[in-house]
Amino acid sequence: MNKKNLAHFEKRLLEERARVMKELGYYDESFNATLQNSDGDLSSYSFHMADQGTDAMEREKQFLFASQEGRYLWHVNEALRRLYKTPDRFGLCHTCGKEINFERLDALPHARLCIECKEKEENAKRR
Repeated sequence: MNKKNLAHFEKRLLEERARVMKELGYYDESFNATLQNSDGDLSSYSFHMADQGTDAMEREKQFLFASQEGRYLWHVNEALRRLYKTPDRFGLCHTCGKEINFERLDALPHARLCIECKEKEENAKRR
């Protein structure tokens, strides 16, 4: 892979990293915000069971979204490590060693498998 493409993927990965960090910052703020701050009540506890259920569901959804973003951030950071540590191997499939298509890497800059190997991996998981 040439230096121009490596610079392009570095930029894409850094942009994705910044976006995810911003999202995680939003989730951190919402986790730390209490009900008292959000609705102005003097108490931070819901009095009605339906409100408690809704509050619990919203917290659970936020946790799941933040967890998903955290896993994505890990993949992006791993791709950046591969890019910086072994730039001559970046963009090569970890399974077969063939070059990953530019379009695939542009859409998913942290991809470590070519489309054929990824399909094989997903088919094996389905069985």
